Amino acid sequence: MKVGELIEALGGKLAQGSAEQSVEGVNSYANAHTTDLVFAENETSVAQAIACPAAAVVLKSAAGMDFAKNFSIAVIECDQPRLWFARAAKLLGPEPACERIHPTAVIGEGAVLGSFVTVGPCAVIGKDALIGDETRIEAGVVVGEGVRIGNNCRIYPRVVIYPNTYIGNRVVVHAGVVLGADGFGYVRDKETGAYTQFPQQGGLMIEDDVEIGANCTIDRGALGATRVRRGAKFDNMVHVGHNCDIGEDAILVALTGISGSSTIGNGAVLAGQVGIGDHAHVGDGVILGGQAGVLSGKTVTNEGMGVKPGTVLWGTPARPLMQVLREQATLTRLAKKRNKG
Repeated sequence: MKVGELIEALGGKLAQGSAEQSVEGVNSYANAHTTDLVFAENETSVAQAIACPAAAVVLKSAAGMDFAKNFSIAVIECDQPRLWFARAAKLLGPEPACERIHPTAVIGEGAVLGSFVTVGPCAVIGKDALIGDETRIEAGVVVGEGVRIGNNCRIYPRVVIYPNTYIGNRVVVHAGVVLGADGFGYVRDKETGAYTQFPQQGGLMIEDDVEIGANCTIDRGALGATRVRRGAKFDNMVHVGHNCDIGEDAILVALTGISGSSTIGNGAVLAGQVGIGDHAHVGDGVILGGQAGVLSGKTVTNEGMGVKPGTVLWGTPARPLMQVLREQATLTRLAKKRNKG
């Protein structure tokens, strides 16, 4: 693509160079080639990016910059260079070839495949499933009966999608994910101690632009539906229990576990190894630091805890990080006094 075409698609301003400059890919300024786009966010990285052999650089402001060492590089100004760079990478990335239906794939009766769908080796598409246009189903994927998958999705190898699962458009599901399995719900007989499974007959709804990392598991609802809302992003090895509701643009980092019937607000961030009890609620924009815990039935919101949005909560039960650090310092002082006594 040309620099001018990228600016037309993504916005920004050309501060130096030609709009006709050709860009073929993205790279770091340390490894850049003459057809690459690089980005810079601070004074040091700007100087290094300007001096590298890249075709173009995107940065926040070119005001006062000295381009004397490299007049050939195209300089693009925008408010969020890292974001602009990431979006440009998607435009510049190679389109995966449409390989259509591999001869070893199994397509069930009544299944409907849209235009330019790819189904890889040994994949299984269940009866009455619907696959949207330009979606890729990779090797060994199992799509259950009646599953709906939207347009421009990519389902990586060995994903298993149970029946009664709906997936929106532009969803990415990485290898080894299991979607729509039964939730962990049992009723105990008080007399015998034996457990009987509570009905797990609900569905799983995954909205547009969600990305699910490798080896995640998301259970379907018991009687209702589990829902993952638009734009949520899952790292690898995240578990979501039945009847949960994950908000728009929420971030769930590796080894996070969310028990059944809990809700996660829009834009919330759950760092690595966060644990959420059942029937808990994490409010919009809440940030839970690594290994934080929310007890069953509890509600954690910025307003309810009297903290500003963006405050990191930590520990179990989760509370503001500064409070946790003060508590730990107090305990340390008490322990030292006791040892001296």
